[in-house]
Amino acid sequence: MSDTNAIGLHEASASQLADKLNALLANYQVFYMNVRGYHWNVKGREFFELHAKFEELYTDLLTKIDEVAERILTLGHQPIHAYSDYVATASIPEEKNVHDGTTCVRGVLTGYQTLIELQREILSLASDADDEGTAAQVGDYIREQEKTVWMLGAYLG
Repeated sequence: MSDTNAIGLHEASASQLADKLNALLANYQVFYMNVRGYHWNVKGREFFELHAKFEELYTDLLTKIDEVAERILTLGHQPIHAYSDYVATASIPEEKNVHDGTTCVRGVLTGYQTLIELQREILSLASDADDEGTAAQVGDYIREQEKTVWMLGAYLG
């Protein structure tokens, strides 16, 4: 009997990666809803600029949510899919009733920093497991999001 899954990864490693990816999925889901809320509720002088930017960001986050869930399935595991599980699992807190543009941008910046930290953990685990698929996926996310963090920091001054 083999201890590898359908894509040739050791099942113990795949299980550990799936658990971390489920934590990432939960954080993406909560972060997505936060950014969606910023988009809907931002007020002030930067409304038009931030409203459009938040839409761009949440659209990208939604794509990544699907990709992370599908990677968990590819590893032979089930993605969590109840919002109560997302809230219980995520380290990114739900944001409610945020209207100020600067506060919204700080929330986006903090969310991306949290995602990058978790994705670096996953990158290390994936590398140790010889899981090129997961490593490439989160590596691409990190590269994109590091630039976004730099730009958000520049925006905030």
